[in-house]
Amino acid sequence: MKFKIPSLFKNIYFIIIMLFIIWMLFFDSNSWLVHRELNKKVYKLENQKDFYIDGIKKDKEELSKMKTDSGLEEYAREKLFMKKEDEEIFIIEFDSIND
Repeated sequence: MKFKIPSLFKNIYFIIIMLFIIWMLFFDSNSWLVHRELNKKVYKLENQKDFYIDGIKKDKEELSKMKTDSGLEEYAREKLFMKKEDEEIFIIEFDSIND
């Protein structure tokens, strides 16, 4: 019983085209695998860029609030726990463990 090779695999043009496709997909310096990894990195960096842009917007809003005297006083009281000389501050912490 002889094994018959299909005529398509005997065609030199088909063999060359298949070798070229395999080379371009896996072995070339600009292969599909390299492009896939680079696209993942670009996506990750774009997400980081969006995160930092949002952070910059929030910081600009806080800075614009702090330019007024009342905004500066509010920031000092809430974030830095500062007080006036004749005041007392009570910090209430809630236990996050529910029994």
